[in-house]
Amino acid sequence: MTSKTSPDPQLVRSDFPSGFRWGTSTSSYQIEGAAQEDGRVESIWDRFCAQPGTIRDGSSGLVACDHYHRWPQDLDLARELGTNAYRFSIAWPRLFGDGTTVNAKGLDFYERLVDGMLERGLEPWPTLYHWDLPQALQEQGGWVNRGTVHAFTDFVDAVTRRLGDRVRNWITHNEPWCTAMHGNWDGMHAPGNKDLRIALQVCHHVLLSHGLAVPIVRANVKDAHVGIALSLHPIRSASDKAEDIAATYRHDGLRNRWFLDPLFGKGYPEDVLALVGDAAPGIEAGEMEAIAVPTDFMGLNYYFPEKIADAPDNPPLHGKVVHPQDVERTAFGWEVAPDGLSQLLRRIDREYGPREIHVTENGSSYDDVVDNGEVRDVQRRSYLIRHLDAMREAIADGVPVKGYFAWSLLDNFEWAEGYTRRFGLTYVDFDTQQRILKDSGKWYRDFLVK
Repeated sequence: MTSKTSPDPQLVRSDFPSGFRWGTSTSSYQIEGAAQEDGRVESIWDRFCAQPGTIRDGSSGLVACDHYHRWPQDLDLARELGTNAYRFSIAWPRLFGDGTTVNAKGLDFYERLVDGMLERGLEPWPTLYHWDLPQALQEQGGWVNRGTVHAFTDFVDAVTRRLGDRVRNWITHNEPWCTAMHGNWDGMHAPGNKDLRIALQVCHHVLLSHGLAVPIVRANVKDAHVGIALSLHPIRSASDKAEDIAATYRHDGLRNRWFLDPLFGKGYPEDVLALVGDAAPGIEAGEMEAIAVPTDFMGLNYYFPEKIADAPDNPPLHGKVVHPQDVERTAFGWEVAPDGLSQLLRRIDREYGPREIHVTENGSSYDDVVDNGEVRDVQRRSYLIRHLDAMREAIADGVPVKGYFAWSLLDNFEWAEGYTRRFGLTYVDFDTQQRILKDSGKWYRDFLVK
Protein backbone atom coordinates (compact mmCIF):
# COMPACT_ATOMS: atom_id res chain seq x y z
CA MET A 1 0.00 0.00 0.00
CA THR A 2 1.54 3.27 -1.12
CA SER A 3 1.53 6.04 1.49
CA LYS A 4 1.73 9.79 1.08
CA THR A 5 5.05 11.60 1.22
CA SER A 6 4.13 15.31 1.50
CA PRO A 7 3.46 16.99 4.87
CA ASP A 8 -0.10 17.74 5.91
CA PRO A 9 -1.31 21.31 5.37
CA GLN A 10 -1.79 23.61 8.35
CA LEU A 11 -5.43 24.45 9.03
CA VAL A 12 -7.29 26.58 11.55
CA ARG A 13 -11.03 26.90 11.99
CA SER A 14 -10.94 30.55 10.92
CA ASP A 15 -9.92 29.36 7.43
CA PHE A 16 -13.62 28.51 7.00
CA PRO A 17 -16.67 30.78 7.00
CA SER A 18 -18.29 31.83 10.24
CA GLY A 19 -21.50 29.94 10.88
CA PHE A 20 -20.08 26.81 9.23
CA ARG A 21 -21.62 23.58 10.48
CA TRP A 22 -19.11 21.15 11.92
CA GLY A 23 -20.33 17.70 12.87
CA THR A 24 -20.05 13.95 12.77
CA SER A 25 -22.39 11.40 11.20
CA THR A 26 -23.88 8.11 12.37
CA SER A 27 -26.81 5.90 11.36
CA SER A 28 -29.38 3.98 13.35
CA TYR A 29 -28.66 0.37 12.40
CA GLN A 30 -24.93 0.88 12.64
CA ILE A 31 -24.88 2.13 16.24
CA GLU A 32 -28.19 1.79 18.10
CA GLY A 33 -28.49 -1.90 18.91
CA ALA A 34 -31.56 -2.68 21.07
CA ALA A 35 -32.90 -4.38 17.98
CA GLN A 36 -35.62 -6.24 19.87
CA GLU A 37 -36.56 -3.65 22.48
CA ASP A 38 -39.42 -1.19 22.97
CA GLY A 39 -41.49 -2.31 20.01
CA ARG A 40 -38.81 -2.23 17.31
CA VAL A 41 -39.60 -4.73 14.57
CA GLU A 42 -37.35 -6.66 12.20
CA SER A 43 -35.62 -4.72 9.43
CA ILE A 44 -34.23 -5.98 6.14
CA TRP A 45 -30.78 -5.75 7.70
CA ASP A 46 -31.76 -7.97 10.62
CA ARG A 47 -32.98 -10.56 8.12
CA PHE A 48 -29.97 -10.14 5.82
CA CYS A 49 -27.47 -10.51 8.66
CA ALA A 50 -29.15 -13.74 9.76
CA GLN A 51 -28.34 -15.35 6.41
CA PRO A 52 -25.00 -17.23 6.44
CA GLY A 53 -22.26 -15.69 4.32
CA THR A 54 -23.72 -12.20 3.96
CA ILE A 55 -21.58 -10.41 6.58
CA ARG A 56 -17.81 -10.78 6.58
CA ASP A 57 -17.49 -11.64 10.27
CA GLY A 58 -20.96 -13.16 10.68
CA SER A 59 -22.07 -10.28 12.91
CA SER A 60 -25.13 -8.02 12.97
CA GLY A 61 -26.40 -4.75 14.41
CA LEU A 62 -28.25 -6.53 17.21
CA VAL A 63 -26.12 -4.73 19.81
CA ALA A 64 -23.73 -2.58 17.71
CA CYS A 65 -22.53 0.36 19.87
CA ASP A 66 -25.48 0.04 22.26
CA HIS A 67 -26.20 3.69 21.47
CA TYR A 68 -29.88 3.19 22.32
CA HIS A 69 -28.84 2.94 25.98
CA ARG A 70 -25.63 4.98 25.88
CA TRP A 71 -26.74 7.98 23.82
CA PRO A 72 -26.03 10.57 26.55
CA GLN A 73 -22.40 9.44 26.68
CA ASP A 74 -22.15 9.55 22.89
CA LEU A 75 -23.67 13.01 22.63
CA ASP A 76 -21.23 14.15 25.33
CA LEU A 77 -18.44 12.89 23.04
CA ALA A 78 -19.84 14.92 20.14
CA ARG A 79 -20.05 18.03 22.31
CA GLU A 80 -16.52 17.54 23.65
CA LEU A 81 -15.24 17.43 20.07
CA GLY A 82 -16.42 21.01 19.69
CA THR A 83 -18.92 20.18 16.96
CA ASN A 84 -22.08 22.26 16.58
CA ALA A 85 -24.16 19.75 14.59
CA TYR A 86 -24.87 16.03 14.68
CA ARG A 87 -26.16 13.87 11.85
CA PHE A 88 -28.02 10.68 12.77
CA SER A 89 -30.80 8.58 11.27
CA ILE A 90 -34.24 7.57 12.46
CA ALA A 91 -35.00 3.85 12.39
CA TRP A 92 -38.24 3.20 10.54
CA PRO A 93 -38.61 -0.25 12.22
CA ARG A 94 -38.47 1.45 15.62
CA LEU A 95 -41.35 3.78 14.81
CA PHE A 96 -43.90 1.55 13.12
CA GLY A 97 -44.25 -1.65 15.13
CA ASP A 98 -46.88 -3.28 12.92
CA GLY A 99 -46.13 -1.33 9.75
CA THR A 100 -49.08 1.06 10.10
CA THR A 101 -49.43 2.13 13.74
CA VAL A 102 -46.89 4.53 15.22
CA ASN A 103 -44.87 3.01 18.07
CA ALA A 104 -44.93 5.66 20.81
CA LYS A 105 -41.80 4.29 22.51
CA GLY A 106 -39.84 4.72 19.30
CA LEU A 107 -40.87 8.34 18.88
CA ASP A 108 -40.15 8.95 22.55
CA PHE A 109 -36.58 7.74 22.06
CA TYR A 110 -35.89 10.14 19.21
CA GLU A 111 -37.52 12.96 21.13
CA ARG A 112 -35.13 12.32 24.03
CA LEU A 113 -32.22 12.08 21.60
CA VAL A 114 -33.06 15.38 19.91
CA ASP A 115 -33.59 17.13 23.23
CA GLY A 116 -30.21 15.78 24.34
CA MET A 117 -28.58 17.32 21.26
CA LEU A 118 -30.20 20.69 21.83
CA GLU A 119 -29.13 20.69 25.49
CA ARG A 120 -25.54 20.18 24.32
CA GLY A 121 -25.59 22.84 21.61
CA LEU A 122 -25.72 20.31 18.78
CA GLU A 123 -27.96 21.14 15.83
CA PRO A 124 -29.90 17.95 14.91
CA TRP A 125 -29.55 16.70 11.34
CA PRO A 126 -31.75 13.60 11.04
CA THR A 127 -31.73 11.33 8.01
CA LEU A 128 -35.15 9.78 7.49
CA TYR A 129 -33.98 6.69 5.60
CA HIS A 130 -30.57 5.12 6.05
CA TRP A 131 -31.36 1.68 4.59
CA ASP A 132 -33.21 -0.04 7.45
CA LEU A 133 -36.55 -0.81 5.77
CA PRO A 134 -39.04 -2.76 7.91
CA GLN A 135 -38.95 -6.41 6.81
CA ALA A 136 -42.75 -6.46 6.67
CA LEU A 137 -42.64 -3.93 3.85
CA GLN A 138 -39.96 -5.93 2.05
CA GLU A 139 -42.29 -8.91 2.10
CA GLN A 140 -44.84 -6.78 0.27
CA GLY A 141 -42.28 -6.05 -2.44
CA GLY A 142 -40.05 -3.52 -0.70
CA TRP A 143 -39.03 -0.49 -2.72
CA VAL A 144 -40.13 -2.20 -5.94
CA ASN A 145 -43.70 -1.75 -4.69
CA ARG A 146 -45.09 1.78 -5.08
CA GLY A 147 -46.91 1.15 -1.81
CA THR A 148 -43.58 1.52 0.00
CA VAL A 149 -43.34 5.07 -1.35
CA HIS A 150 -46.60 5.94 0.39
CA ALA A 151 -45.60 4.04 3.55
CA PHE A 152 -42.47 6.20 3.61
CA THR A 153 -44.44 9.43 3.34
CA ASP A 154 -46.63 8.28 6.26
CA PHE A 155 -43.46 7.63 8.24
CA VAL A 156 -42.06 11.06 7.33
CA ASP A 157 -45.32 12.73 8.31
CA ALA A 158 -45.33 11.05 11.75
CA VAL A 159 -41.69 11.91 12.47
CA THR A 160 -41.81 15.52 11.34
CA ARG A 161 -45.08 16.20 13.17
CA ARG A 162 -43.49 15.01 16.41
CA LEU A 163 -40.03 16.56 16.05
CA GLY A 164 -40.63 19.45 13.66
CA ASP A 165 -40.94 22.01 16.45
CA ARG A 166 -37.31 21.35 17.40
CA VAL A 167 -35.66 20.07 14.23
CA ARG A 168 -35.28 22.28 11.16
CA ASN A 169 -32.77 20.32 9.05
CA TRP A 170 -33.94 17.10 7.36
CA ILE A 171 -32.26 14.66 4.98
CA THR A 172 -34.78 12.44 3.21
CA HIS A 173 -32.49 9.61 2.04
CA ASN A 174 -28.92 8.54 2.47
CA GLU A 175 -27.20 7.27 -0.68
CA PRO A 176 -29.97 6.01 -2.99
CA TRP A 177 -27.19 4.32 -4.99
CA CYS A 178 -26.54 1.90 -2.13
CA THR A 179 -30.23 1.29 -1.44
CA ALA A 180 -30.83 0.46 -5.07
CA MET A 181 -27.61 -0.93 -6.48
CA HIS A 182 -25.84 -2.60 -3.56
CA GLY A 183 -29.15 -3.88 -2.26
CA ASN A 184 -30.62 -5.07 -5.54
CA TRP A 185 -27.99 -5.28 -8.29
CA ASP A 186 -24.77 -6.65 -6.81
CA GLY A 187 -26.49 -8.07 -3.72
CA MET A 188 -23.83 -6.83 -1.29
CA HIS A 189 -26.45 -5.18 0.93
CA ALA A 190 -29.91 -6.04 2.17
CA PRO A 191 -32.19 -7.37 0.80
CA GLY A 192 -29.56 -9.08 -1.40
CA ASN A 193 -31.18 -9.05 -4.85
CA LYS A 194 -29.09 -9.30 -8.02
CA ASP A 195 -31.27 -7.87 -10.76
CA LEU A 196 -30.61 -4.59 -12.58
CA ARG A 197 -34.25 -4.15 -13.51
CA ILE A 198 -35.29 -4.41 -9.87
CA ALA A 199 -32.46 -2.08 -8.83
CA LEU A 200 -33.47 0.66 -11.25
CA GLN A 201 -37.12 0.45 -10.23
CA VAL A 202 -36.08 0.63 -6.59
CA CYS A 203 -33.97 3.66 -7.40
CA HIS A 204 -36.90 5.39 -9.09
CA HIS A 205 -39.22 4.76 -6.16
CA VAL A 206 -36.64 5.93 -3.65
CA LEU A 207 -36.17 9.17 -5.60
CA LEU A 208 -39.93 9.52 -5.94
CA SER A 209 -40.38 9.06 -2.19
CA HIS A 210 -37.84 11.83 -1.66
CA GLY A 211 -39.80 14.11 -3.97
CA LEU A 212 -43.08 13.39 -2.19
CA ALA A 213 -41.54 13.69 1.27
CA VAL A 214 -40.11 17.18 0.80
CA PRO A 215 -43.48 19.02 0.78
CA ILE A 216 -44.59 16.98 3.81
CA VAL A 217 -41.52 18.14 5.72
CA ARG A 218 -42.19 21.72 4.68
CA ALA A 219 -45.82 21.48 5.80
CA ASN A 220 -44.87 20.13 9.24
CA VAL A 221 -41.69 22.09 9.95
CA LYS A 222 -41.52 25.86 10.15
CA ASP A 223 -38.63 27.20 8.05
CA ALA A 224 -37.69 23.66 7.04
CA HIS A 225 -34.23 23.13 5.57
CA VAL A 226 -34.47 19.91 3.57
CA GLY A 227 -32.35 17.95 1.10
CA ILE A 228 -30.96 14.54 0.18
CA ALA A 229 -27.51 12.94 0.64
CA LEU A 230 -25.88 11.31 -2.40
CA SER A 231 -22.77 9.14 -2.62
CA LEU A 232 -20.85 10.45 -5.62
CA HIS A 233 -17.47 9.68 -7.10
CA PRO A 234 -15.11 11.49 -9.45
CA ILE A 235 -14.96 9.17 -12.45
CA ARG A 236 -11.54 9.15 -14.10
CA SER A 237 -10.37 7.46 -17.27
CA ALA A 238 -7.78 4.71 -16.98
CA SER A 239 -5.97 6.20 -19.98
CA ASP A 240 -6.30 8.87 -22.66
CA LYS A 241 -7.56 6.32 -25.17
CA ALA A 242 -10.88 7.23 -26.75
CA GLU A 243 -12.38 3.89 -25.71
CA ASP A 244 -11.54 4.42 -22.05
CA ILE A 245 -12.79 8.01 -22.12
CA ALA A 246 -16.10 6.86 -23.59
CA ALA A 247 -16.40 4.12 -20.96
CA THR A 248 -15.71 6.68 -18.25
CA TYR A 249 -18.61 8.82 -19.48
CA ARG A 250 -20.92 5.80 -19.52
CA HIS A 251 -19.95 4.85 -15.98
CA ASP A 252 -20.48 8.40 -14.77
CA GLY A 253 -23.94 8.24 -16.29
CA LEU A 254 -25.15 5.52 -13.94
CA ARG A 255 -22.91 6.30 -10.97
CA ASN A 256 -23.54 10.04 -10.76
CA ARG A 257 -25.81 11.55 -13.43
CA TRP A 258 -28.56 8.93 -12.89
CA PHE A 259 -29.19 10.60 -9.52
CA LEU A 260 -28.17 14.20 -10.05
CA ASP A 261 -29.99 14.76 -13.33
CA PRO A 262 -33.53 13.82 -12.19
CA LEU A 263 -33.14 15.58 -8.84
CA PHE A 264 -32.28 18.79 -10.66
CA GLY A 265 -35.02 18.56 -13.27
CA LYS A 266 -33.12 17.04 -16.20
CA GLY A 267 -34.74 13.59 -16.12
CA TYR A 268 -32.83 10.33 -16.34
CA PRO A 269 -29.85 10.54 -18.72
CA GLU A 270 -30.91 9.41 -22.19
CA ASP A 271 -27.58 7.68 -22.83
CA VAL A 272 -28.03 5.51 -19.73
CA LEU A 273 -31.65 4.70 -20.58
CA ALA A 274 -30.43 3.47 -23.97
CA LEU A 275 -27.80 1.28 -22.35
CA VAL A 276 -30.10 -0.37 -19.79
CA GLY A 277 -32.88 -0.98 -22.31
CA ASP A 278 -35.71 -3.09 -20.87
CA ALA A 279 -34.29 -2.73 -17.37
CA ALA A 280 -35.33 0.94 -17.33
CA PRO A 281 -37.83 1.77 -14.57
CA GLY A 282 -41.55 2.18 -15.08
CA ILE A 283 -42.45 5.83 -14.65
CA GLU A 284 -45.95 7.21 -14.19
CA ALA A 285 -47.21 10.67 -15.12
CA GLY A 286 -45.98 13.46 -12.88
CA GLU A 287 -43.32 11.40 -11.12
CA MET A 288 -40.30 13.05 -12.69
CA GLU A 289 -41.69 16.45 -11.77
CA ALA A 290 -42.15 15.25 -8.18
CA ILE A 291 -38.57 14.00 -8.00
CA ALA A 292 -37.30 17.41 -9.12
CA VAL A 293 -38.91 19.24 -6.18
CA PRO A 294 -36.75 22.20 -5.13
CA THR A 295 -34.58 21.54 -2.08
CA ASP A 296 -32.54 23.73 0.21
CA PHE A 297 -29.28 21.82 0.04
CA MET A 298 -27.59 18.75 -1.39
CA GLY A 299 -25.64 16.41 0.83
CA LEU A 300 -22.44 14.92 -0.61
CA ASN A 301 -20.90 11.71 0.75
CA TYR A 302 -17.38 11.44 -0.61
CA TYR A 303 -14.84 8.68 -0.05
CA PHE A 304 -12.84 7.88 -3.21
CA PRO A 305 -12.64 8.27 -7.01
CA GLU A 306 -13.20 5.48 -9.52
CA LYS A 307 -10.95 4.81 -12.51
CA ILE A 308 -12.62 3.26 -15.55
CA ALA A 309 -11.40 1.28 -18.56
CA ASP A 310 -13.32 0.09 -21.59
CA ALA A 311 -14.71 -3.45 -21.26
CA PRO A 312 -16.89 -4.35 -24.27
CA ASP A 313 -17.91 -7.70 -22.76
CA ASN A 314 -19.20 -6.20 -19.49
CA PRO A 315 -22.77 -4.96 -20.03
CA PRO A 316 -24.66 -2.76 -19.57
CA LEU A 317 -22.01 -0.03 -19.26
CA HIS A 318 -19.27 -1.93 -21.14
CA GLY A 319 -16.62 -0.68 -18.75
CA LYS A 320 -14.84 -1.82 -15.61
CA VAL A 321 -13.29 -0.28 -12.52
CA VAL A 322 -9.51 -0.64 -12.45
CA HIS A 323 -7.34 -0.37 -9.36
CA PRO A 324 -3.93 1.22 -9.91
CA GLN A 325 -1.21 -0.08 -7.60
CA ASP A 326 0.76 3.15 -7.23
CA VAL A 327 -1.72 5.16 -5.15
CA GLU A 328 -2.26 5.66 -1.43
CA ARG A 329 -5.10 3.53 -0.07
CA THR A 330 -6.96 3.03 3.20
CA ALA A 331 -7.13 -0.37 4.91
CA PHE A 332 -10.43 -0.84 3.06
CA GLY A 333 -8.54 -0.55 -0.22
CA TRP A 334 -10.13 2.78 -1.11
CA GLU A 335 -7.92 5.32 -2.87
CA VAL A 336 -7.06 8.39 -0.82
CA ALA A 337 -7.69 11.34 -3.14
CA PRO A 338 -8.52 14.64 -1.41
CA ASP A 339 -8.50 16.42 -4.78
CA GLY A 340 -11.51 14.29 -5.71
CA LEU A 341 -13.56 16.09 -3.07
CA SER A 342 -12.76 19.54 -4.41
CA GLN A 343 -13.34 18.27 -7.96
CA LEU A 344 -16.79 16.95 -7.08
CA LEU A 345 -17.78 20.08 -5.20
CA ARG A 346 -16.84 22.29 -8.13
CA ARG A 347 -18.63 20.04 -10.61
CA ILE A 348 -21.86 19.92 -8.61
CA ASP A 349 -21.84 23.69 -8.25
CA ARG A 350 -21.05 24.26 -11.93
CA GLU A 351 -23.43 21.75 -13.49
CA TYR A 352 -26.35 21.67 -11.03
CA GLY A 353 -26.14 24.81 -8.88
CA PRO A 354 -27.67 23.66 -5.57
CA ARG A 355 -28.38 26.44 -3.10
CA GLU A 356 -26.05 24.84 -0.57
CA ILE A 357 -23.82 21.79 -0.36
CA HIS A 358 -23.06 19.95 2.86
CA VAL A 359 -20.41 17.27 3.01
CA THR A 360 -22.58 14.81 4.93
CA GLU A 361 -20.02 11.98 5.04
CA ASN A 362 -16.27 11.75 4.59
CA GLY A 363 -13.96 9.38 6.37
CA SER A 364 -11.51 6.49 6.27
CA SER A 365 -11.01 3.00 7.66
CA TYR A 366 -7.70 1.86 9.12
CA ASP A 367 -6.65 -1.07 11.31
CA ASP A 368 -6.69 0.74 14.63
CA VAL A 369 -5.10 -0.69 17.77
CA VAL A 370 -5.20 0.47 21.38
CA ASP A 371 -1.72 1.08 22.81
CA ASN A 372 -1.57 2.07 26.49
CA GLY A 373 -5.06 3.51 26.28
CA GLU A 374 -4.33 5.52 23.12
CA VAL A 375 -5.25 5.04 19.45
CA ARG A 376 -2.60 6.72 17.35
CA ASP A 377 -4.36 6.75 13.99
CA VAL A 378 -1.92 9.01 12.18
CA GLN A 379 -3.23 8.02 8.75
CA ARG A 380 -6.86 8.91 9.54
CA ARG A 381 -5.78 12.23 11.02
CA SER A 382 -3.87 13.00 7.83
CA TYR A 383 -6.85 11.93 5.71
CA LEU A 384 -9.12 14.28 7.64
CA ILE A 385 -6.75 17.24 7.42
CA ARG A 386 -6.15 16.87 3.69
CA HIS A 387 -9.84 16.51 2.86
CA LEU A 388 -10.72 19.58 4.91
CA ASP A 389 -8.02 21.46 3.01
CA ALA A 390 -9.53 20.33 -0.30
CA MET A 391 -12.94 21.51 0.87
CA ARG A 392 -11.44 24.84 1.93
CA GLU A 393 -10.06 25.31 -1.58
CA ALA A 394 -13.49 24.70 -3.13
CA ILE A 395 -15.08 27.21 -0.76
CA ALA A 396 -12.41 29.75 -1.70
CA ASP A 397 -13.45 29.22 -5.32
CA GLY A 398 -17.02 30.17 -4.47
CA VAL A 399 -18.63 26.76 -4.04
CA PRO A 400 -21.45 27.17 -1.45
CA VAL A 401 -20.30 24.52 1.02
CA LYS A 402 -21.98 25.18 4.37
CA GLY A 403 -21.11 22.17 6.49
CA TYR A 404 -18.94 19.11 7.05
CA PHE A 405 -19.84 15.92 8.90
CA ALA A 406 -17.01 13.46 9.49
CA TRP A 407 -17.86 9.78 9.18
CA SER A 408 -18.07 8.70 11.88
CA LEU A 409 -18.37 9.69 15.53
CA LEU A 410 -17.98 6.02 16.53
CA ASP A 411 -16.57 2.81 15.17
CA ASN A 412 -19.68 0.84 14.25
CA PHE A 413 -21.30 -1.99 12.32
CA GLU A 414 -20.00 -1.43 8.81
CA TRP A 415 -22.72 -3.23 6.83
CA ALA A 416 -21.40 -6.19 4.82
CA GLU A 417 -17.98 -5.76 6.48
CA GLY A 418 -19.43 -6.23 9.96
CA TYR A 419 -17.04 -4.98 12.64
CA THR A 420 -13.90 -5.54 10.56
CA ARG A 421 -13.71 -1.90 9.41
CA ARG A 422 -13.26 1.03 11.75
CA PHE A 423 -14.21 4.53 10.56
CA GLY A 424 -14.71 6.26 13.90
CA LEU A 425 -13.01 9.26 15.42
CA THR A 426 -13.78 7.32 18.59
CA TYR A 427 -12.61 3.75 19.13
CA VAL A 428 -15.28 1.34 20.39
CA ASP A 429 -14.41 -1.89 22.17
CA PHE A 430 -17.45 -3.91 21.13
CA ASP A 431 -17.00 -6.39 23.99
CA THR A 432 -16.97 -3.80 26.77
CA GLN A 433 -18.53 -0.81 24.92
CA GLN A 434 -15.64 1.35 26.11
CA ARG A 435 -15.11 4.50 24.03
CA ILE A 436 -11.60 5.92 23.43
CA LEU A 437 -11.09 9.14 21.50
CA LYS A 438 -8.52 8.48 18.77
CA ASP A 439 -5.77 10.89 17.80
CA SER A 440 -7.82 11.87 14.75
CA GLY A 441 -10.68 12.83 17.06
CA LYS A 442 -8.30 14.78 19.27
CA TRP A 443 -7.05 16.68 16.21
CA TYR A 444 -10.64 17.47 15.14
CA ARG A 445 -11.40 18.66 18.70
CA ASP A 446 -8.32 20.85 18.84
CA PHE A 447 -9.06 22.25 15.37
CA LEU A 448 -12.61 23.16 16.42
CA VAL A 449 -12.05 24.50 19.93
CA LYS A 450 -8.76 26.40 19.61
